[in-house]
Amino acid sequence: MPMNTTEIIELCKRHTIFSWSAQGAVAPIAVDRALGIYFWDTDGKRYIDFNSQLMCVNIGHNHPRVVEAIKAQADKLLFVYPGAATEPRARLGKLLSELVPSHITKFFFTNGGAEANEGAIKAARLFTGRQKILSRYRSYHGATHGAMQLTGDPRRWATEPGAPGFIRVMDPVPYEFSFGATDEERTKNNLTYLAEVIAYEGGHNIAAMIIEPVLGTNGILPPPRGYLEGLRALLDKHGILLICDEVMAGFGRTGKWFAHQHGDVLPDIITMAKGLTSAALPLGAMGVSEKIAAHFDKNVFASGLTYSAHPMALAAGIAALEVLRDEGMVENAARMQSVMLRHMAALAEKHPSIGSYRATGLFGAIEFRKNAKGDKLGAYNQMHPAIGKLVKELAQQGLFTMAHWNYIFCNPPLCVTEEQLGEAFALYDACLHVTDEAFEG
Repeated sequence: MPMNTTEIIELCKRHTIFSWSAQGAVAPIAVDRALGIYFWDTDGKRYIDFNSQLMCVNIGHNHPRVVEAIKAQADKLLFVYPGAATEPRARLGKLLSELVPSHITKFFFTNGGAEANEGAIKAARLFTGRQKILSRYRSYHGATHGAMQLTGDPRRWATEPGAPGFIRVMDPVPYEFSFGATDEERTKNNLTYLAEVIAYEGGHNIAAMIIEPVLGTNGILPPPRGYLEGLRALLDKHGILLICDEVMAGFGRTGKWFAHQHGDVLPDIITMAKGLTSAALPLGAMGVSEKIAAHFDKNVFASGLTYSAHPMALAAGIAALEVLRDEGMVENAARMQSVMLRHMAALAEKHPSIGSYRATGLFGAIEFRKNAKGDKLGAYNQMHPAIGKLVKELAQQGLFTMAHWNYIFCNPPLCVTEEQLGEAFALYDACLHVTDEAFEG
């Protein structure tokens, strides 16, 4: 006999652990099914998925081509050890090589984004013979130990003191101040500062720097103009590799296949997950340049995973990427950017609590202020109660999304239509009185 909603929630809370939560405070939705941009709870209530769950369901829920690919693979081969060659492994490797920049030629398959970043750390150190890794404070790179040391945001605190060799630097747009008023000033001043850090640490000691080309959880922020190109040139000066973490922003989310393509820059290593299978099954990948790949033709790549190149996940990845390509979803994300920004502008005109808004493709956020001076509604590592209340009220009205400190996310599946965006932003409009009531004037 099927469980009812209460039984599902109570048993999940009693016997399982939820991520990033005090377990006594969790209040999960009991989800039953999903399709396209929607999912339904076990009581039949429909939600607009306006965050693609964790910015990962890029092609929408339960796409029939992905479902069929998983079923077909299940009938043939569920699992084989990662030292085997399989048709899904051959096909997905080839497909990825056609989507990424042409100098990225080989891929190591993982279970998710954190493990892809762990692989990138190892590959960079083994290739260069150096140990130090640069990353940015305004970043998130995963919850495994090494990926947590890359991470700048406070989620790393619980793992400290961590492994040695990780150096964090300020972003061109930090949380509480700016390197300048214009993009040009921010780029110049941040790179001047970064050059000094590299001098202090010894450029010859630094293996790589990892960045999110368009910042994810910590702000949904594109880099200032010229930053990616200037960063690449600075790193090249010291022989430091550039790792682009495309886990969240890749596979069409920003209106291009990969976020680094918004700049004239080629990474040495790309990490990816989430949209790789549109979250149908767990899968990540680390892609390396020809030069790095050639190094590991003669030298051992000292990493491995039981489930690396899992045939079920690879089959899901092939289908998900073919849907992205064949159904023009990357192009749709680019087109919908102006639609989303238009809706955000209309909300900002009406609701004084909105301080700013932004979107790159369908990677968007609305940021809140507490007064006309523009002071943030909230502080570093703190969410104002009104923002938490807004998320709950939106859910009550049938819209699922998430917030982080001072902003709320707008990241629907890339199959979203103009009409569906209008439906979602109408619910924002109906609920933003919550943050307006916290606006001090």
